[in-house]
Amino acid sequence: MAEQNLIEVKNLKKYFKVGKDAVLKAVDDVSFNIKKGETLGLVGESGCGKTTCGRTVMGLYEATDGKVLFDGVDIHKLNHKEKKKFTRRAQIIFQDPYASLNPRMTVGDIIGEGIDIHNLYTGKERTNRIYKLLELVGLNKEHASRFPHEFSGGQRQRIGIARALAIEPEFIVCDEPISALDVSIQAQIVNLLINLQKELGLTYLFIAHDLSMVKHISDRVGVMYLGTMVELAGSNVLYDKPLHPYTQALLSAIPIPDPETERKRQRIVIEGEVPSPINPKPGCRFAARCKYAKPICHEKRPEFKEIEKDHFVACHLF
Repeated sequence: MAEQNLIEVKNLKKYFKVGKDAVLKAVDDVSFNIKKGETLGLVGESGCGKTTCGRTVMGLYEATDGKVLFDGVDIHKLNHKEKKKFTRRAQIIFQDPYASLNPRMTVGDIIGEGIDIHNLYTGKERTNRIYKLLELVGLNKEHASRFPHEFSGGQRQRIGIARALAIEPEFIVCDEPISALDVSIQAQIVNLLINLQKELGLTYLFIAHDLSMVKHISDRVGVMYLGTMVELAGSNVLYDKPLHPYTQALLSAIPIPDPETERKRQRIVIEGEVPSPINPKPGCRFAARCKYAKPICHEKRPEFKEIEKDHFVACHLF
């Protein structure tokens, strides 16, 4: 795998004004990088800022502060023409396969829209490209003339993947692409994404709730809590040796497919309410729910630093 970074996110912040003096800090000083050809998984509970982070990395939201470098260029400083070139190289697969497809357009037109915008193919070449994409994602060319309501959730997500691939991007943000699907379909979609990555040399930011699925697809995994990154490490390292108390609690909730082991193991239960991301208090965001919290945890925000090689943690315990 190439060591060159395709994406570098530096101290990224995305705030939303929600009142006269209230600021919702959805993404607050998050840093990570993604190498060419790798998959970075992003996990955390609902409302932690994963999707907002992904959309800001894609340029769908303007960053409040910080940088998103794509091949060394800050995407939040691009003009309209440069942004169009960037969208040719980076695409997104949305969470909801029902809401993300235009119900009035045929599948062929949905997939072909990006091809038309970027003037890639016309006429018979365009039609053949659409047919090839449908076959690539496990559908067939007869589906091109149908409308989204004629498909199941898994098939719609395949259409969404074909649309993202239509303009031959290098980088794809997968924004919880399996959370709205049946469990039996989830594995099919994840395996499809893995096969496409090998075949086309893609780079992924894979956002999800399902921790076991994230381990299956990701080279490295970042854990977010209330707008901040609390831990980042190689997939196997994070799952075998989690350091942050929040990561430990998250991983203890993954069911083990062995009844004997499942009965014996100790589940770590996080007590207390999730604090509000609106005007958060100083200190560690997890301090109010952490059984190891010390006075400094409530006063000073921990630095996100490298504890071991390629293993980053934001915690005063280390």
